[in-house]
Amino acid sequence: MATLKKYTYLIRSFLDYKWTALSVTTVGAILGSIQSSALLIALPSMMRDLDLNFFYALWVILIYMLLTVTLVPTLGKLADLVGRKKLYNIGFGIFGIGSLLSGLVMGKGSTAGLELIAFRGVQALGGAFLMVNSTAIVTDAFKKGEVGLGLGINQIAFIIGFTMGPVVGGLLTAISWRWVFFFNIPIAAFAIPWAYFRLKDVVEPIKETKFDYAGNALLALALTLLLLGLTFIAFPGSPIYYTEVPVAASVVFFALFFFIEKRAAYPVIDFALFRDRIFSLANGANLLSGLATGAVTFLLIFFLQGPYGQTPLSAGIMMIPYGLGFLGLGPLSGRLSDKYGSRVLSAAGMAVSSLGLLLLSTIIYNTPYWELAVYMTIMGAGSGLFSSPNTNAIMSGVRPNRRGMASGIRTMLRNTGSMLSLAATFPFLISRVSLNDLMQIMIYGGGVQDKGFNLAGFEYGLHLAFLFSLCMALVAFLLSTMLPRNPQVEQDAS
Repeated sequence: MATLKKYTYLIRSFLDYKWTALSVTTVGAILGSIQSSALLIALPSMMRDLDLNFFYALWVILIYMLLTVTLVPTLGKLADLVGRKKLYNIGFGIFGIGSLLSGLVMGKGSTAGLELIAFRGVQALGGAFLMVNSTAIVTDAFKKGEVGLGLGINQIAFIIGFTMGPVVGGLLTAISWRWVFFFNIPIAAFAIPWAYFRLKDVVEPIKETKFDYAGNALLALALTLLLLGLTFIAFPGSPIYYTEVPVAASVVFFALFFFIEKRAAYPVIDFALFRDRIFSLANGANLLSGLATGAVTFLLIFFLQGPYGQTPLSAGIMMIPYGLGFLGLGPLSGRLSDKYGSRVLSAAGMAVSSLGLLLLSTIIYNTPYWELAVYMTIMGAGSGLFSSPNTNAIMSGVRPNRRGMASGIRTMLRNTGSMLSLAATFPFLISRVSLNDLMQIMIYGGGVQDKGFNLAGFEYGLHLAFLFSLCMALVAFLLSTMLPRNPQVEQDAS
């Protein structure tokens, strides 16, 4: 009888809604993470097939980041108003449509580039729905003291997708780069009915009768202008006013946004959240972590398919240790943060990431692969240690009916850091090589040391890029050390 009761309890625990919610968000995490890393592998093939220059190729990546940055605060607020289930399910549908349209792009040159950027924008809208609701759904479903466990397990799905992405991208690119997009469609088709029938809104939508249209529009415009202006730094020869004018305009719109939000009855961003020391410090570390690590995959793929002489598939396989390092520590650190708090674990994560970036700043074209694999594993382990405890610190101290907003802020800051990471490191990468030479790496891949390519100049720029990332990681480490010892115990999330 005791044995029967034990198994009955285990079955009921397994069927608990929190595991259902986690299974749905797991599909979304896998979908998004596979796409992001697989697309980087497919980019050179896409550039050759569609005759894209580097400006369009880079914006195929940046448009997704830009739109998710600008949309997630609005969608986070909307999720608090209308419920997370509905918006999460819509996200799967839009993501699938965007994937289909992206895979069907025809033509050549600028026409194909503009079409692909536009359809990636549709994908980004779906991705923003998924991103902003995923963390909130998991936080809603797991009771206090278990949130880190749920977030940690969700990280497994993300990292499995991230680890599989380069391999999947390499395999699919061998057929056609278009299959990197078509691959998403059956996953989305499965996820839509699964989410519709299995998800529920644990937290009742808040009873606000007005939507902050002015605040949402000003925030989206300010973020777009800021990020658009800063990304032109990555393109040598661009007139300086391409950066100065958008950035100056963004400052004006940010000031207007702050003025309006302080007086809005139902603001898109409640600045009162930032009065909480934990929320502010954890989000600051989150932003800087994105700035430190956002370009690492991009830089490694440049290196592996260029000086290291690898095909897309072999480069994807070689990236696996990065994901495995994250997979090994991400779930464990999430669970431990429930018990011991986020300060030590998130600080340790940024310290390990800093070590990984320091080691990566030494790689050259003939570095033995076993060394490179160790460096990538350390880098991934640091990211795994940091991510779940940091997210736990941000989300656990927020009232349930503000979790959509908090998740939107967290995602916005993380993606802003990642996007700025690309813009900030790219000038280092081309500091001693021409953009045309760098295009040679992207389009034609390995063997560049035999083609008159300035290999020493490229490696110098690569090292500078990793050292810049290291500086950002050290600042994120300092912010993480300033968190209270055990914020999950000290705060009441009710």
